[in-house]
Amino acid sequence: MARICYTSAMEESGIKHLGTRAREVSRHLALLSTAAKNEIILMIADSLEEQASAIVAANKRDMEEGEERGLSSGLLDRLLLTEERIAAIAASARKVAMLDDPVGKVLESRTLDNNLLVQRVRVPLGVIAMIYEARPNVTVDASVLALKSGNAVILKGGSDALHSNQALVRLIQKVLREATGTEPETHLENAVQLVETKEREATAELLTMREYIDVVIPRGSAGLISFVRDNATIPVIETGASVVHTYIHSDADLGKAVPIILNEKLRRVSVCNTLDTLLINRAIAPQLLEALVKALPSNPYNAPSLQLRADAESYTLIEKALEARDLETNAKDGGDHDEAEFNLELQKATGDDYSTEFLDYVLAIKQVADLDEALEHIRTHSLRHSEAIITEDEQTARRFLNEVDAACVYWNASTQFTDGEQLGLGAEIGISTQKLHVRGPFALEGLTSYKWIIQGGGQIRP
Repeated sequence: MARICYTSAMEESGIKHLGTRAREVSRHLALLSTAAKNEIILMIADSLEEQASAIVAANKRDMEEGEERGLSSGLLDRLLLTEERIAAIAASARKVAMLDDPVGKVLESRTLDNNLLVQRVRVPLGVIAMIYEARPNVTVDASVLALKSGNAVILKGGSDALHSNQALVRLIQKVLREATGTEPETHLENAVQLVETKEREATAELLTMREYIDVVIPRGSAGLISFVRDNATIPVIETGASVVHTYIHSDADLGKAVPIILNEKLRRVSVCNTLDTLLINRAIAPQLLEALVKALPSNPYNAPSLQLRADAESYTLIEKALEARDLETNAKDGGDHDEAEFNLELQKATGDDYSTEFLDYVLAIKQVADLDEALEHIRTHSLRHSEAIITEDEQTARRFLNEVDAACVYWNASTQFTDGEQLGLGAEIGISTQKLHVRGPFALEGLTSYKWIIQGGGQIRP
C-alpha cells in the first residue's frame, strides 16, 4: 500500500490513532444518559446557527474549487451550504434530540422455568466509520445520530467538501469538549473525528481497522460503495446508490401520474430517491408523453431544464408532442413566448442510460409491452433502492409490490418519500439497499445492536 500523507492531527500518530481514540471514548458514550446526549445535540444545533456565517465561508471555498474542477450542477447542489440550509440541518438535529433513545430499551424479557430472567436489550454498535461523498449535511446528520445512539464515529467525507467538513467537525468537537457532566479525561471530543487527508489510501486503511471499528457505512455512488465493499474487512452496511424506476401501467390516472413524475424527477435531482428511468406501458404512452411534455415548462419546482433520453418509440411520440405543444402555444400568443424559460432536450437512449443514476436533470424513458416486461427491466437494472408503479388496478399493484426486490416499493406515490423523516422514522444516516442488518431508511435503531442480559440467583446448568 502506498505511503499515506496525513494532515492536521493525523500527522502526529497516523490514522489508526483515530481508531484508538474512538474505541476509548465509545465506552463512555455507551453510558451517557439520554439527558446528557440530548443536551449535547441541542448545543450542536445552537452552535450551527451561531456559526452559520463561518460555515458558509468555508463552504464557499469548496464551491469555488468544485466549480473550477467542473463539478456538475447536481453535485454542486449537494455540496452547497447556505444559512437557510444550515438552519434546516440545525432543525433536523433538534428533532433527533426529541426522538426516543433506543439505548437500554428492553426488547424482550422472560423468566425461564429455572427462574433465570432473560432480557434482550439495545446497545450501541460501538465505533462507526462513515464514508461519504461531497454532502456536508451528512457530517452533521451522522454525528448527531451517532451521539444519540451512543456511538463514536470516524468521518471520511468527500474531498470536494473538505473545508466544510473541517469547519463542521471543529464546531462539534468544541461542543463536546465543553459539555457539562463529563470529566475532561474522557476526551468526549473524540466521539466525532474527521479523516482530513484527501488520499484514497487513507480510506483503504480505514476499511481494515477491525480492532477499532465495528461497522463501516458508505453513502454515495455505486463506485464508492463497490470500493468499500471490495476492500473492507469490517462489516459493511451499504447505503445510497440507486437507479430508481417508475412504471406507468396501461390504466394509470394521468392526473396522478404526471404530478408524481414531476415530483420524483424535478423536486431535487441530486438525491438518491430521484427518478432515473420512466417505464411506460405502450398502450398509454401517447397520452402520457403528451401530457408530460405539456406539464414540464410550468413544473412547480422551478426546474430549468430536462434532458429526455428515450427509446425509439418514445422518441417519435415526444417529437410529435413537442410539435403539437409549440403549435398550440403559437396559436395562443402569436409566437410571442419565451422558450428560454424551460429547456427540454431530446436524445435517443443508449443501453447504458438504463443502468445510470443520473443525479441531474436527465430522465431515461422506455416503453414496455406489459407488467411482465417492466418487472424484468427492473430486475435487470435496479439497485434495490426505490421502485414505483402507477396503476388503478389493485391486483396489478399487489403483484408489483410483492415481486419487486427493493428497500422501498410504492403504489401511486412519489419515490421522493424514501426518507427517514418522511416515513416517520426521524433523521436517517442513509438508505440501506441491503437486507442485513437494516433495510431502507437507516435511522437511530439501525445504529444499535442488542445483547442478552441473564440474571440468576445461583443457578447452575445440570
